[in-house]
Amino acid sequence: MKANVLKALTIRTLHSVEELEEVRRLETIVWSFDDSVPVNQSMAVVKNGGFILGAFYQDRLIAFQYSFPGFNGEKVYLVSQSLGIHPDYRRLGIGERLKIEQRKTASNMGYDFITWTYDPLETVNGTLNLHKLGAVVSTYLPNVYGLMDDNLNAGIPTDRFLVEWDTNETKRNTETNSTIPYALIPGGEKPEKIDLSLNVSKIFVPVPGNFQEIKKGDLSLAIDWREQTGLVFSNYLERGWKVTDLLKREEYPHHYVYLLEKGDQNNEN
Repeated sequence: MKANVLKALTIRTLHSVEELEEVRRLETIVWSFDDSVPVNQSMAVVKNGGFILGAFYQDRLIAFQYSFPGFNGEKVYLVSQSLGIHPDYRRLGIGERLKIEQRKTASNMGYDFITWTYDPLETVNGTLNLHKLGAVVSTYLPNVYGLMDDNLNAGIPTDRFLVEWDTNETKRNTETNSTIPYALIPGGEKPEKIDLSLNVSKIFVPVPGNFQEIKKGDLSLAIDWREQTGLVFSNYLERGWKVTDLLKREEYPHHYVYLLEKGDQNNEN
């Protein structure tokens, strides 16, 4: 199925009221009606520097990506607000295709970089954002959306990575070796030992590969992972480090490992 869908997939920007109504209907399937964007708002975004991409399979809208302009007091950039895929078409690579098209569209419109947030304990998102797309993270946002009651976030502070993605076609070569120290050491399933004062150029930070399963089975353990990893990430990012990749390592087969690099070791966005 994957090869057939990707081969026949078409992605284009959406402009008409009818197309944006389709997006809203898909949002109600992906999330809920309450979380969908009103068409008058999405139309305002489309007409004022933002855009919405639609992915079509056999003339059916099966995924979308929604972006709007941002301004930090110094420059304009693009904010990647949401990406939704119909449940029947997930894990086929459509999200990556949408992100690549997003970068092309943003570059053509004159944007230098794109930002968005994601939960660092959601390793599927981390693999796409950092390992596949080559984005980086330099900011950790604790409980940025407050406490939420949806299935993914209920009971856990909404800590997020702020992703920065250069719209230029640049590739980053990540070199890793066994000498890179770990700033956090899991003791079995738990995060037990952390080091906030490593004086090196690169460090690893493991996170569980099954965070949602942990959350369902042991909420206190999930909160512990949030608190301990948040402490490590906040400490190093506030000192100028950047998160540059998410990897699998033999040392911790049930975890993924974030690579953090110090200051001028990184490509700047």
